[in-house]
Amino acid sequence: MANQPTKNTPMFYAWHHFVLLPAALILAGYGIRRYLDVAGEDSEISRLWFTVMALAVVGLGVLVMLRQHYALQLQDRLIRLEVRQRYFEVTGQSLRPLESQLETGQILALRFAGDAELADLTQAAIREKLSSKDIQARIKDFHFDHLRV
Repeated sequence: MANQPTKNTPMFYAWHHFVLLPAALILAGYGIRRYLDVAGEDSEISRLWFTVMALAVVGLGVLVMLRQHYALQLQDRLIRLEVRQRYFEVTGQSLRPLESQLETGQILALRFAGDAELADLTQAAIREKLSSKDIQARIKDFHFDHLRV
């Protein structure tokens, strides 16, 4: 469960930040230390500690990679909202009825289009089932996204 943010305080996911991540760090550190004590021996205990160490390090890596996954999913949601807003500003109509006909990749590609071509590219993407690369290739007024994580 996430703590409620207050002004100027970061948001934390308690299970991730205060349970899983510290436990993985402790297990990885302890596993590495114990394995180094028995490294070089060809014994069952050295293989056991190597396995514990390897699993803990991989688990720690997965937990760290989840942070990037969360950030990218959040950015995708924000881009969808941005394209919805721009489409409404340009056309005066909601993009929501058309979204079910667009894939996420198409919407992400449409964000690069200038306002003058956004509506036409959206219709072309739906009508011609354009891939994100095809959409980007058709953009004449390309607006780069330098803020993507």
